[in-house]
Amino acid sequence: MVDILHRVAFEGVAPEQAYDALTTLDGLAGWWTENTTGSTDVGGVISFKFERGEFDMKVVELEPGERVLWEVVGGEKEWIGTKVHWDLRREDDFTVLLFKHEGWREPIEFMHHCSTKWASFLLSLKQLLETGKGAPWPHDPHVDNWG
Repeated sequence: MVDILHRVAFEGVAPEQAYDALTTLDGLAGWWTENTTGSTDVGGVISFKFERGEFDMKVVELEPGERVLWEVVGGEKEWIGTKVHWDLRREDDFTVLLFKHEGWREPIEFMHHCSTKWASFLLSLKQLLETGKGAPWPHDPHVDNWG
């Protein structure tokens, strides 16, 4: 199994603010996709729709200001059963996010695409938290011919 790993730090942002952007429909729609629906409570399923498909994430764990864990329960077959970790910590005037999309069976070309898109959306999250405006789909940068 292989994982996608990223680290990003948000300047002047409290961990609770970052947590809210990961655990509310408005927060998620502000940086990932404007078409976000569902339940953000533990056991709930959040649906993220894009032009070429959608992903459904079951909320597995919530630790306010510290951790969010999702399991992918719908969408691309390569994503089903993988887990998405969001771990937050305070470091001086920054909140550090350690991101992990865990459990890919193999590093196929689609994983390369997803790693790049995760990075672009994490920068959108940073932009949202630091400036008040992110770049969620459909306003995100298109990085290749897959959308």
